[in-house]
Amino acid sequence: MFWHMKELASLGHQVILLGHPESNVKDYGIKLIPLDKSIIRNGWEKLIPKDADLIHLQISYQIPKEIIDIPQVCTIHGNGQPGEIFHENAVFVSGAHAKLHSSNSFVYNAIDFDEYPRPKHLHKSSNNLLFLAKASWSVKNLKDCKTAAIKSKKHLHIAGGRSFSFSKYIHNHGLIGGDEKLKLIRKCDALLFPVRWHEPFGLAMIEAMSQGLPVIGSHYGSLPEVIGPAGRSCKSRAEFIDAVSDFNFHLGAKQIIEYAQSKFAISAYTKSYLKLYGRVISGESLNEKNPYYSLETRAEELLPF
Repeated sequence: MFWHMKELASLGHQVILLGHPESNVKDYGIKLIPLDKSIIRNGWEKLIPKDADLIHLQISYQIPKEIIDIPQVCTIHGNGQPGEIFHENAVFVSGAHAKLHSSNSFVYNAIDFDEYPRPKHLHKSSNNLLFLAKASWSVKNLKDCKTAAIKSKKHLHIAGGRSFSFSKYIHNHGLIGGDEKLKLIRKCDALLFPVRWHEPFGLAMIEAMSQGLPVIGSHYGSLPEVIGPAGRSCKSRAEFIDAVSDFNFHLGAKQIIEYAQSKFAISAYTKSYLKLYGRVISGESLNEKNPYYSLETRAEELLPF
């Protein structure tokens, strides 16, 4: 969200953040209204400027009109639960994510490519694989990543937690970020992302693509539309293991970077949201009816692979 606010401010819009008191946004032309726990518990909505043109919520919530009658847009980042109903102006983060919630309103997640500069060297060896997700979360499927790496005799670098293994092919890097994460991505040759749930988006995929890495994943949720030609979306564990071993892709590293920049840049994200803002301010609803989670099972239940 910070990248989006910064982009809005650079375009001349007045942006106000209701957020953590230590949020460092002033230098980017963004005004901060600090929130603490007591304010959150006792009606943070009263801090919203009455002359605001629009409220952009980053939580699944709808402010009642009797509290404040200002147009609202709500970005939904995760999956709902059975019976859950969402904001009438909910925006999801991929086409598949929107469809899962009975909507067609979505804007792809994005990154600021200034913070993911193109590496100087794009040579890839195909011997180093990356797992970039919460290692302890079973839906991210680290288990099959380890199996594929060991069978193909390639080194798997795990960022996002740790996983015990005696294998010389498994390397734990724990929870890392910033330059350390960027250096690890650049060291690797492909991202493994064989999720076993309806992935809303998967920001790790475009982080990897920004450095020229193809993505080898499952076919669930957003993966086919996000990966596109920049890797493989596999329909089974066997196909996934074969793809890790074969390492044969349509695009080279340079083309993968160009694909990611053309589809997932923060500038395009902000332009898309500005169009939605205009529709909502003019009185239009982004959904014909309130979106709702369309499955009877919980989103976290493992899908077959």
